[in-house]
Amino acid sequence: MAMAASTTHSPAFSAEEAQRIVGRLQEPAVFLKMTHGWPVLSWTTENLRKHLGDRNIRFRLGRKGETNEPQFETQCHYVEATMRQFLRWAKSEAEEDVGSFCDYPRSHFWAYADYKYIAKIFAHLPDMFEEVKWEAFGFEGRNGKDSTLWIGTEGANTPCHMDSYGCNLVLQVEGRKRWHLFPPEDTSKLYPSRIPYEESSVFSRVNVSRPDLAKFPAFRHAGAHVVTLLPGQVLYVPRHWWHYVESVDALTVSVNTWLELDEDHEARLGEAVTRTLMFALKTAQGDDRVERWLNPTEEGVTSHKDNMRYINLSLHACAQQQKTKPKWDSKDRARPKKLDPVRSDIPFGPCLLPVPRVPQPPQDGGVPHQVQDESSLGTDDLLECLLHPDVVAMVTQLLLEKQVTPSPK
Repeated sequence: MAMAASTTHSPAFSAEEAQRIVGRLQEPAVFLKMTHGWPVLSWTTENLRKHLGDRNIRFRLGRKGETNEPQFETQCHYVEATMRQFLRWAKSEAEEDVGSFCDYPRSHFWAYADYKYIAKIFAHLPDMFEEVKWEAFGFEGRNGKDSTLWIGTEGANTPCHMDSYGCNLVLQVEGRKRWHLFPPEDTSKLYPSRIPYEESSVFSRVNVSRPDLAKFPAFRHAGAHVVTLLPGQVLYVPRHWWHYVESVDALTVSVNTWLELDEDHEARLGEAVTRTLMFALKTAQGDDRVERWLNPTEEGVTSHKDNMRYINLSLHACAQQQKTKPKWDSKDRARPKKLDPVRSDIPFGPCLLPVPRVPQPPQDGGVPHQVQDESSLGTDDLLECLLHPDVVAMVTQLLLEKQVTPSPK
């Protein structure tokens, strides 16, 4: 579903009301009439070319074409190029200098400069930080310095994943992007995996745009919420909602910011446990190349000693945070109250639209897979079970209980 752009000049909600809405939303929603006059809306690819000049940016290149497998970042190519070279390549200006893009035909590849920290790429132009106005949503002092930039061509995509930390506000600047979002309760239907490993990202093994239902039959029952985001609109992605994102137009630009939550303390402990187990088991395999399982966004493999230190630091942070929280009965903790995803006090209407759930289209199920009678499980199969989000959550709770309950001597 595409949502009509707004032409009204005044914000639809005050900063205080917008912050209240964000704090109560339990489902993805699109804010309209909130961004008129934001200078960041001028950050088209052409204007970014002028601002960035001859500075190189790293682009991820993926192959076009239909496949049942997600195209993870470990399977992509990478080039360093200027925005000028990128635009020449994107516009198929074959006679012009396209730099490192010359080895990648535009007809066969898409390109994505994703997850670029604005504070880093515009370090030479710090005044540009102020052109991103998240204070309009009640987050005083939050601007481009706390945001990331995404620049892509048609077909550029982020594999379906769930972020372990916080919630997300996404501003569309140029072109359109299509979002497929799934609620946390659909986690098992999305077949989660921590390979490739990236801190705070749990990937789905399903290619959402062309699912293999013979291999992943439960996905047919997943509840996809789909929206095509237009320039000037802001999408709110709640905590732990899965999302697959794809650029629809020839050129797209978007800016996002992650909002921290109290629950992030426990999530960081879970991520520390995940890192420790992942690195311990994967580095024990002498014949396994690191680049096959470690996402390019990660700086490298940390030692077991450092990973255990992260676990203890996270435990300490959780303990400090829990001291300031009101105590609750253990029964309440075991059975948290189910929140109504559409609250009566949220002003849905022409300025705030819930992202609709859409029926899953019928699929042919892909090519049937041969089942072997005596197949053996590998390390990745073991990690898929050990690091399942539900298992990590249980381990996190056990560690927290161990922290507050002294071990018998």
